[in-house]
Amino acid sequence: MALLDLLASSTAWLLTFTALLGLMVGSFLNVVIHRLPLIMERDWRSQCADFLAQPEQAPTDEPISLSRPRSRCPHCDHAIGALENIPVISYLWLRGKCSGCGARISPRYPAIEIVTALLSVTIAWHFGFGWPLAGGLLLTWALIALTMIDVDHQLLPDNITLPL
Repeated sequence: MALLDLLASSTAWLLTFTALLGLMVGSFLNVVIHRLPLIMERDWRSQCADFLAQPEQAPTDEPISLSRPRSRCPHCDHAIGALENIPVISYLWLRGKCSGCGARISPRYPAIEIVTALLSVTIAWHFGFGWPLAGGLLLTWALIALTMIDVDHQLLPDNITLPL
């Protein structure tokens, strides 16, 4: 309760907390943006095989969800450790390169984290502490994920759109 009282009474603390939360959520949104279309494609392939009464092919890739497997470098398959997964700071610390193979990491990842943090702070500034802030943040985060998935795949997942 002390944290909630502090956030409710101090705009500076609210904005700081919201910025840090926005960076962390932005990091998670990067995972959603990358993995949700892959999960949907696997589900569609399975449904098509069922519909066409074809034997379902054994999956060649490991199972994927939003929480598993751990994030990996697409170039060398290096598992990204906890210290390498700190929003924006790890990108700057690694100089935008994989610690395993030295391949360039797309600047899109920290950009999404920064945009998410900035929009989150803007929402917090506008609404202040309370339930409208929570609703505004959830809507904003969903729209960020939808926008980037749409840009990449021209697809708006029902998992995100229907709850809105």
